[in-house]
Amino acid sequence: METTWNGLVGIWPRIFDLGVNLAVALLILCVGWWVSALLGGWVRRIASRSSHIDRTIIPMFYGAVVWAVRVFTIIAVLARFGVQTASLIAVLGAAGLAIGLALQGTLQNISAGIMLLILRPIRAGEYVALSSGIDGTVDEVGLFLTRLIKADGITVTLPNSTVWNATITNYARNANRRLDVPVIVQYGDDVDDAIARLQHLVAGHPDVLQSPAPVVKVEDYRDSGVLVNVRLWTQSSNYGELRWQMLRMVRKTLDDAGFQSPVPMQRALFTADKGEAAMAVQGHPASGNAPRDPGAPA
Repeated sequence: METTWNGLVGIWPRIFDLGVNLAVALLILCVGWWVSALLGGWVRRIASRSSHIDRTIIPMFYGAVVWAVRVFTIIAVLARFGVQTASLIAVLGAAGLAIGLALQGTLQNISAGIMLLILRPIRAGEYVALSSGIDGTVDEVGLFLTRLIKADGITVTLPNSTVWNATITNYARNANRRLDVPVIVQYGDDVDDAIARLQHLVAGHPDVLQSPAPVVKVEDYRDSGVLVNVRLWTQSSNYGELRWQMLRMVRKTLDDAGFQSPVPMQRALFTADKGEAAMAVQGHPASGNAPRDPGAPA
């Protein structure tokens, strides 16, 4: 009996220490879980209020903060029971490195997707062009892929790293865009009258902004006539339709007023003193077509 009692007395401190460790470990676990939920909710609220953070990555931020705190909490609980956490952290680090090397391309797309969603150089509904030669309306920006819809209705899916590493031209980010419509007035026609008629045309169009004011000026002299540039500003949403209208209405306004369409000009020179005729042709065929704007959908 005395031996049994002495044995119980000997293991009682160990039981007590184990109970204390269990209680402290449980307390650490509860506090860690509570802190993780608290910090996660705080990050979610802050991110939700910011207009610069895409809603797609808010759950990712929340999960990263919550599980970072919980992992440290579990490590602290294991350390309470005498587990060598340094070895555990080394094993987890090595495993993470191996996984990172195996998924290098995928992780690159994920990191690029996060940057696209945070900095938001492109947004759904915007018309953009990449330096790789691809352009279209942004349909979706995900964690792995970005989807564009081209003007002809074809869907193009790109890895996020390709989009992030390219130079992005965004035609829809600003509220207003400038439109230039060149038109040629043939030599011999009244340029001042043509400018006045074109100014009246753009001043009365409902989609043309009056601030900045439209400008109609002589820009250059070509072989077939005087190049007049019609420069105006419009809302980005009206750019494509207004461009088609102006290309038609500018030429029609001049034709209705009796202005001649630009044609190739040639000059023939004759040398009568030697009885021989020599003709020099000067000029090139005129092109009434304005250059296609890369930002205007076909």
